[in-house]
This record gives sequence, C-alpha cells and structure tokens, in this order.
Amino acid sequence: MARVNVPVTLITRAGVAPGSEVAGDATNGNSVANSSGDVWIEVRNSGSTVARLLSANFANTVDGVTVDAKTWSIPISTSRRIGPFPVKYYGTTLNLDVDNAELKLSAYRMVV
Repeated sequence: MARVNVPVTLITRAGVAPGSEVAGDATNGNSVANSSGDVWIEVRNSGSTVARLLSANFANTVDGVTVDAKTWSIPISTSRRIGPFPVKYYGTTLNLDVDNAELKLSAYRMVV
C-alpha cells in the first residue's frame, strides 16, 4: 500500500491553529510534501509505556550504497519538533517510518 500522507500546515504571520495530527503508519510509512526543503515535523508520542522511534529516509544513495535513515527516539508522552529536511538529502517527498502508531505526526512550513 501507499504511504499515508501528512498534510503540511502553512504558518503565517496571522497565526494558525495546530496542524492535523496523523497517526504514524508502522506498516506502510508516512510521507510529507517537501518541495522547498523547509518543512519541519512535530511528532508526539501518545504512549505511556516506552519511547518510540521515528526515521526519515534519505532520497539518494552514496556511491551506490543506501544510507541508513536518520532516526530519533521520542520519549514517553512528549513531543519533538524536527527539521528542516533539505531536498538534496531527503527529496521532494519526505518519507518517514515509525515503529508504532502511538507516534502522531503533523507537518509545517513557513510562508514568507
């Protein structure tokens, strides 16, 4: 199946409400539009038992070798804001993997 899309909320000077949270999909993964490389994500561990893992996959290989994903541990009942994700490393579609649906994802970018 296809990765589950996380919609990007545009932040303006007028202010915006928090973005919609999408449950992490541990089977199919998630994706975020990253056309300008200035997107950042907020990830919330809604669980109360263990830290959970979020990984961002690199878009390219290095000398034909796949580079391991960048991984973050999200502590119990906390949120982390992570980014930006430069296009030259992560591509125009940011592919994210989670180890459990207890991770909730939202994505943002600034309007200038």
